[in-house]
Amino acid sequence: MIKFIRNLPINRKLLLILFFSSVSSLLFAGVLLIVLEISELQRNTRDDLSTLAQIVGNRSTAALMFEDRVLAKENLSVLDNLPDVRLACLYDAQDAVFAQLIKQVGESWHCPPSLKAEATRFEKNYLHIVQPVAVDGAVLGTVYIYADLTLAYWRRVEFSGWILLLLAGVSILTFFLSTPLLTLISSPIKKLVDKVENISATKDYSLRAVKVNDDELGVLVDAFNGLIATVETQNRALTQAKNRYLALYDDNPTMVFNLEVDGRILSVNRTGAGHLGVAVDELQHCSIFDFVHADDLPVMLDLFERCLMNPAQVHKQEIRKVCENGRIIWVRESAKLVANENRQNSLLMVGEDITEARLLHEKIVYQASHDALTGLDNRGQFDSYIRQAAALSHTDGSEHALCYLDLDQFKVVNDTCGHVAGDELLRQLGELLRKHTRKHDFVARLGGDEFGILMNHCSLNEAFQACENLRDLVKDFRFAWEDRSFTVGVSIGIAAINGSSGNAVNLLKEADAACYAAKDKGRNRVHVFRPDDEELAIRHGEMQWVDKIQQGLEQNRFCLYGQPIVSIAGDDEGMHFETLVRYRDDNGHIIPPGAFLPAAERYNQAAALDRWVISRLFEWLATKPGFLDKLSLCSVNLSGLSLSDETMLAFISGQFSKWAVPAEKICFEVTETAAIANLSHATNFINQLKEQGCLFSLDDFGSGLSSFAYLKNLPVDFLKIDGLFVKDILDDKVDLAMVKSINEVGHVMGKKTIAEFVENEHIFNLLNVLGVNYAQGYGIGKPVPLDELMLVKPYSGALK
Repeated sequence: MIKFIRNLPINRKLLLILFFSSVSSLLFAGVLLIVLEISELQRNTRDDLSTLAQIVGNRSTAALMFEDRVLAKENLSVLDNLPDVRLACLYDAQDAVFAQLIKQVGESWHCPPSLKAEATRFEKNYLHIVQPVAVDGAVLGTVYIYADLTLAYWRRVEFSGWILLLLAGVSILTFFLSTPLLTLISSPIKKLVDKVENISATKDYSLRAVKVNDDELGVLVDAFNGLIATVETQNRALTQAKNRYLALYDDNPTMVFNLEVDGRILSVNRTGAGHLGVAVDELQHCSIFDFVHADDLPVMLDLFERCLMNPAQVHKQEIRKVCENGRIIWVRESAKLVANENRQNSLLMVGEDITEARLLHEKIVYQASHDALTGLDNRGQFDSYIRQAAALSHTDGSEHALCYLDLDQFKVVNDTCGHVAGDELLRQLGELLRKHTRKHDFVARLGGDEFGILMNHCSLNEAFQACENLRDLVKDFRFAWEDRSFTVGVSIGIAAINGSSGNAVNLLKEADAACYAAKDKGRNRVHVFRPDDEELAIRHGEMQWVDKIQQGLEQNRFCLYGQPIVSIAGDDEGMHFETLVRYRDDNGHIIPPGAFLPAAERYNQAAALDRWVISRLFEWLATKPGFLDKLSLCSVNLSGLSLSDETMLAFISGQFSKWAVPAEKICFEVTETAAIANLSHATNFINQLKEQGCLFSLDDFGSGLSSFAYLKNLPVDFLKIDGLFVKDILDDKVDLAMVKSINEVGHVMGKKTIAEFVENEHIFNLLNVLGVNYAQGYGIGKPVPLDELMLVKPYSGALK
């Protein structure tokens, strides 16, 4: 029943509510009315009959006292007119019936024999009234009335029935009158329900319920429309989010797979399917292992196992995958174990195609270990091979050979035909060396025109013979370029790798030193490094100075000295000195230039050292108060490398501008050998600095090519006569003639002369006789730190 009512429309529910409430009200009112009427009837009847019994008793006192039964009966006759009274009795003091009134003869009614157990009471539809009769406290008798209230009850019930019937009519009328009101309530609700059903069926959240009234239902409709608007907004947002998610999922540039723990594909985005070359639908329920390269299957299985063992972590791995067309791609996989809403585990795998990056990486790795020009191993890779060979020889006592090759006459090809021809020559020679070495040997290009060969498991004698064969191959090689043909040679140095060898750096230094020794002996030859080789020891010592020179430049270990130069004629020209450089070692000892300048020249560090000297000298001159006023001329040495350095001119000009040192007080010294070896560069270099006001001196003249013809093309201001001639002019007539001729030719060309190695007063005086302009040497003044320089007057004391 309840279920049936629950499923009824709201309109009928409201009608049922009205009906049940009306019927319930009528029933309750009817029962209550009947109960109240009967209760009222009983109370009134009891009260009335009790009052009448008292009146009858009061009237019957005399009859009882005088035992007048006729009078007593007359007094009881008063009750004869009451329809409900059926019996009335008067008892005397002895509880005996004194008089009685029976309204209908033949009825079985009679006075009770005794009233001792009686009291006023109701018995079903009957009422018993017991009223004592007393005078001055003495009981004379008792009045007993017996009434039947059945008819009275029915009259009351009939009365109540008519009232209920009237109320029922009113309720029916009210019911019909209330129906339109119920419609006012149910109709908007029904419309709202219909709208809800329509929205649920169509999923069209733009629909809205119609508001009829401004009552609570109107508020409900507004609230419903507001909720629907919110739902519509959220639905639109969810739809957009879903579309974005689908776009992110399918159009994501990465490959997204959802996999069973056994590798079966649950879902895949379009990118993943596209990379594999298979449709999305066809990949469903396929195994991911079907697309993994056979060599990487263990790696993929390990990735799955790691995900299962550590589900909270993201695991990564690079794996090759085989596409439908057989193409192999490299994929960087990121995988993690995830659980769906049903707590079922699956594997989320996101892959990024790194094929290009991997190939680029392999290319970079190859380029990092190979020479781009020749395709041979490069210096870094060659060093690793040397380290491996050295470690192997220390482990098993095996013997290997390290060969250092430097091409001869390569510069001729480069300068004549250009760098393109030089590169082609290097490629062809690299291929030649590779073809004529053993398979287990390593050939590398170490830089420029230098090559290296590591001959594994090869004795020193075998390596020497192999290098002689290579030297002959290179010597017989003809390089053709355009309409020209060139021959080149090669100088080869060999260092043995055995149990007593040092590290790779030392081994390369030994082979390099041996190669330089081969060049010094005339080039196009093979030289073997031996620890007791004196020439190699000198070369090795020079090589050790390479790092020291570099450290000296970086840590300012060099220091400047000065040696006075004086006028032999005694002219007071002011301070004139030559700037010299020294090296201060870790213990503070001063090392002369003869120890490190050859290494600086040989290993291309001379120009950097010249820059350091110039910058520190100019700084010292600019910051030494009053020194420039006393300074006549300061000489600074320049190496041959500096003369051919295109940036040196700009550097010197920048130092002049920076420190505001007058150019006319600086004289640059270049050696005769360096100037003539780079004649065109030297001439241009000298002319540009002379335009700024600088002076130039040609150092060690007479020890080099000694051709006076070169002096015509060198616009120098001073000739420094080599001290090897000067120091023996007192005893050696040839040296005297050389000094005399150099001085005279120099003067003819308008150049002043400076004699070196002036060690005593006799040499000084002879130079004065010869007409030499200036003197320099230990007899004049020894080199001292710049701060200790003094203005000297030779052989007559010293002046500050």
